[in-house]
Amino acid sequence: MAGTVNQSLPGKVDGCLAAPLPWLFALRCMACGEPGQEGRDLCGACHADLPWQGPACLRCALPIPLAGTCGHCLQSSPPLGEVHAVFDYAFPLDRLLPRLKFHRDFAAGRVLAQCMADRLAALPRPGAMVPIPLHRARLRHRGYDQALELARPLARALGIPLVDRALGRRTATRAQSRLDADARRRNLRDAFHVDAGIPLPPHVVLVDDVMTTGATLHAAAGVLHRAGVARVDAWVCARVA
Repeated sequence: MAGTVNQSLPGKVDGCLAAPLPWLFALRCMACGEPGQEGRDLCGACHADLPWQGPACLRCALPIPLAGTCGHCLQSSPPLGEVHAVFDYAFPLDRLLPRLKFHRDFAAGRVLAQCMADRLAALPRPGAMVPIPLHRARLRHRGYDQALELARPLARALGIPLVDRALGRRTATRAQSRLDADARRRNLRDAFHVDAGIPLPPHVVLVDDVMTTGATLHAAAGVLHRAGVARVDAWVCARVA
């Protein structure tokens, strides 16, 4: 009969009652359980209450009273041109990031990548985005790379080419979280390598989940500079003060 196409009541699909997609996949806030807003798994109140970073050093992302360059970076001249952190590593971010990093919670990663895209959208665009890689042994054990899980949607949202195989780990280093600052630097000596067969632009941004002392990002930036990259910046989800 004319006019009856697609007018039937929901039927069954694979033995299950079909339902309107908005009802079936309604987004819920992963922090409090309330309905999500703005197409994400966070409500407006919890989104506003996240520990968004305020004024910070342009070279290391440590919080300082006024945005600029801290005294330590003025003296040490780190290998990163600029470092931008979206959050301070504080509650509830210190609960959300481990859900991605250790518990395969990709919904948390999606929300954090959306937040990163919102905050970083106004920055100058690099020629390529390079996530900090895991060593292949740790990647096999974990099954995914949390930095890549953040970088992939971030690159797509900002329209930046993602180059996820140019930088690799040569050695299976000890977990950085168990080491002090000096041991972190020693642990990462010669840890990274650049694939000479993959061309890189003059300006690259590294992406990682958390920056603590900066040893990992500095080591990666060093090998990229030696491979001919003129400017290396870093965008991280959170900075440990």
